[in-house]
Amino acid sequence: MQYRVSRSLLAIAIASASLATTAQEQNLEELVIIGDAETASALPGSAHVVSSEQLEQMKYTDINQAIRQVPGTYLREEEGYGLRPNIGIRGSGSSRSSGITLMEDSVLMAPAPYSGPAAYYFPSFGRMSGIEVLKGPNLLRYGPATVGGALNLRSTPIPDSPAGHVTAEIGEEGSKRIHAWYGASTDQVGWMIETHQQENDGFKDIQYSDRESGFDKQDFVAKLRLNSAPDADIYHQLDLKVDYSEELSNETYLGLTDEDFAEDPNQRYFASELDNMDNQRNGFMARYLVELSPELALTTTAYYNTFKRDWYKANSLGGSSLGSIISSANGGDPTAIGQLHGNIAADLEVKSNSREYVSKGLDFKADWMTSAAGMDHNLTFGVRYHEDEVDRFQPVDNFRQEIFNGQPAITYVSTTQPTGGDNRIEEAEAWSAYIADRIDVTDRLEVTALLRYEDFETQAKRYADVDRTTIQAGSSAKNSTSELLPGIGMTYDLNDEVILLGGVHRGMRPAGAGSTDVDPEISINYEAGVRLHRGEFFGEAIAFYSDYSNTVQYCSLANPCGSQTSGSISKGESTIAGLETLVGYEIPLGGGLTAPLSATWTYTDAEITKDSDDGSVLDGDNLAYLPEQVFNVRAGLRSGELWDAYVDLAYVDEMCINGECNRAGSTKFDKTEAYTVVNFSGSYQVAPGARVFTKIANLMDDQKIVSRSPYGARPNLPRTAYLGMSVDF
Repeated sequence: MQYRVSRSLLAIAIASASLATTAQEQNLEELVIIGDAETASALPGSAHVVSSEQLEQMKYTDINQAIRQVPGTYLREEEGYGLRPNIGIRGSGSSRSSGITLMEDSVLMAPAPYSGPAAYYFPSFGRMSGIEVLKGPNLLRYGPATVGGALNLRSTPIPDSPAGHVTAEIGEEGSKRIHAWYGASTDQVGWMIETHQQENDGFKDIQYSDRESGFDKQDFVAKLRLNSAPDADIYHQLDLKVDYSEELSNETYLGLTDEDFAEDPNQRYFASELDNMDNQRNGFMARYLVELSPELALTTTAYYNTFKRDWYKANSLGGSSLGSIISSANGGDPTAIGQLHGNIAADLEVKSNSREYVSKGLDFKADWMTSAAGMDHNLTFGVRYHEDEVDRFQPVDNFRQEIFNGQPAITYVSTTQPTGGDNRIEEAEAWSAYIADRIDVTDRLEVTALLRYEDFETQAKRYADVDRTTIQAGSSAKNSTSELLPGIGMTYDLNDEVILLGGVHRGMRPAGAGSTDVDPEISINYEAGVRLHRGEFFGEAIAFYSDYSNTVQYCSLANPCGSQTSGSISKGESTIAGLETLVGYEIPLGGGLTAPLSATWTYTDAEITKDSDDGSVLDGDNLAYLPEQVFNVRAGLRSGELWDAYVDLAYVDEMCINGECNRAGSTKFDKTEAYTVVNFSGSYQVAPGARVFTKIANLMDDQKIVSRSPYGARPNLPRTAYLGMSVDF
């Protein structure tokens, strides 16, 4: 079968609000935020889809590797596996993906999108069937973050007929993975059950310890669809989805000094031996669709998600924070170096970062197709009520790192019960509404006008005692925000091959619940570009510019704002400008062979444009973890459905880890290293519906300092090989 551009490239499509698809086709698995390649030219703005076929090419289980295919996105790796990805879009900030709107099947999936947007939960990417990234004015259909972009993950759909799938995979470092699902459909009932289970021993060795550094993660999903007869006068459909996941991972916030990284990037200090993340997530969703007529459909979605986590990890060593002791050791302090290496006795604090999250809401959407003034209108009206909460109860265990017979050992001393910032509740209550009108002005010109309204309140309380009978004096925080966000976008068909697009919208990102009277992040965002589709060639170039009247940084242990590790701070005015490009071509080689090629490149220039009132932020300061250039090139060779082989090359420029690395006196410790990663994948059909495959991550085994956050230098995944088999039945 010819592998055509529409399947080998990033598809660009319209928002799901379009009723070009009938209600009967709007099953749970089809309610996406963008669409497919066939409707690409209708979208007045930037959007990209990574299809299930593309994900199968490289068989990635790490969202960081797959998202590189989308221009305008940035990532900061942390532990090498993408367990808690740091993704940004158009300069929105990448820390715990808190600057973008995260969804699964178009439902908010961050543990607490308003009160604590840091995404400590992220579903196992190996069970996903597609990625959607939406930017530009159409972003106003979603929220709460409407500044940079939205990321939606498509889960496995209910099959149209009885069908199943199994993927089994083994690899280096004790890696094992299985992904299995089975389901069926009739005219009026459909169902599917699924599991994804993955584990490994980890690629890092903990000094003086035989403890593994890997993870064990399990996902379970069940879906049910009930619907009226497809030819019913009024069509009804109810979709139910339940998911559960749990994870045990021996991950740490403690990185390495540069000297130790150069010696062996895949080592860990003994002080992190006890570090472990233990979490469980439950998700429930019900979606009801009624098509009152071919022109009018109503969709109501209710969701309730809980997430419980305890990241038990080193908090301080020798009386110093982890960031301080790494900094001292990088400066040559022999005491700090000895304590990190386990050669000098020191006090060790290990905090139980225990948190419970609740995110729940009710979303209503009406889609109406009509005509007025000789023009077709696709109108969408949506309203959502949402609540979320973060409950932190974080005691600290005090240990002593002792030296016995030349080797370190950890001895328990006492436990400090939590007060203040370690014993607090943060809450949010939000109403949002939007209206969008996609207008066919002429046969060539389409315009979409949008207006979004956000109204939310956040509050935080810190307690002075374990029983929570006394609120800590002066610790309460409260924010109330109301914002009106307009936008407009357009596409113009210059001819059958060239489409011009442009748009402008006002975007917002909530400030979080930990601070009082901190304004939300606000920006005016512009984009303009061109798309070209000629035969087997596809190309796109979009320039973007964002003018921020208020730039907000979320504060956490993973991304501290100086000494502040909760809430958010305002960093004043800034601008972000850039260019996104995408090209692809399918080369016919004869004899049934084809060579699909695709490439993306993003250039970004960002800086603070005005000094802050307190002088901590200066005109000309950079934005943290925002590379100037990133690009990705993929080349393949395939013989129909018999066999295929792909090479994927990704480059990420060096990044400043703070806002001051362009100032005089900055050092190499203020930046990451530029790096290039080459991945390989190949598969062979051994029988109809059955394939064997192999993949090699980081083929050249090139490891660099890809991050210095949370604390210390961190590497990307070393060369790791996998072998597996997939069967469809």
